[in-house]
Amino acid sequence: MEHVYLTQKKYEELMKELDRLKKFDRREIAKEIGAARDKGDISENAEYDAAKDKQGHIEKRIAELEDKLSRTAIIDNLNIDTTKVNIGAKVYLENLKTKEKFAYYLVSSEESDFSKNKISVSSPVGKSLIGHKAGDSVKAQAPAGLLEYKIIKFEYEIE
Repeated sequence: MEHVYLTQKKYEELMKELDRLKKFDRREIAKEIGAARDKGDISENAEYDAAKDKQGHIEKRIAELEDKLSRTAIIDNLNIDTTKVNIGAKVYLENLKTKEKFAYYLVSSEESDFSKNKISVSSPVGKSLIGHKAGDSVKAQAPAGLLEYKIIKFEYEIE
């Protein structure tokens, strides 16, 4: 069973979502199904079908969250080798072709958000950075083509 690496903050967010889904959303959808059922023949009842579909999505999300949370390892508590790039690092890079400089946070796939410069350690760029040190050059095969970066520096800023 593979670990799901999360920050404490993200773990708490997912726990709150799971709690809401179980305690509130489940009850609300049960009421909607009951109300739709009371309107008569369910074989031709669009409201009933929509409510049952919504119920299926809620139950699927609950199962996904329970699975992830049961396999979670909190990044703050991990024994991370901070002498190399790893999950939780902010990595400062230089694009070797364009000479552009920028930084990415390496996070789990559950926390990735490109608009916030948070990339997954399982992405092509994330995978290429893991285990390297400042001064190393890395290559990543991405959908946009071959990317080549130099690691300027990295630091750990776990939220």
